[in-house]
Amino acid sequence: MNKSLLLKQILAALEAIHQGAVDAAMRAYNTATDDENVAENKYDTLALEAAYLAQGQAQRVAECEADLAAFEKLELANYSDQEAVGLGSLVYLIDEAGAEKYLFLGPAAGGLKLTFFDKQIIIITPSAPLGQILLGRFVDEEIEINIGGQIKSYEIAAIY
Repeated sequence: MNKSLLLKQILAALEAIHQGAVDAAMRAYNTATDDENVAENKYDTLALEAAYLAQGQAQRVAECEADLAAFEKLELANYSDQEAVGLGSLVYLIDEAGAEKYLFLGPAAGGLKLTFFDKQIIIITPSAPLGQILLGRFVDEEIEINIGGQIKSYEIAAIY
């Protein structure tokens, strides 16, 4: 599994998300500062609401920039069967029903899903419950996690 190509794809996805956030922030700013939206009375709050939205969108842009910076600094290592899961690991899990799951332990952007060579990859972070469980684990170990009140068991089939 070529993790450097995966990292490039993650960066491309994060850049697209960042651009969407920038565009949304600009639309909110333009709405907030448009002369057409000047309050006509004390109950007319469109400009005020748009200003709050613009502030929130600007914060989202900053979060996207932080995610991008964290992944740009990420150094990838090739793992062997004797090494434990760590930051930058791509973990291949199989549950008790034989369903496969690929998780990339990244520094940020937890929950981002992407398709890489016909496999769905989900980014998790070390602070996520599953990320905490996986850190320091090895190939062939079994893990359990409570998901929605149900205990799910997985075997770590490979670490890349």
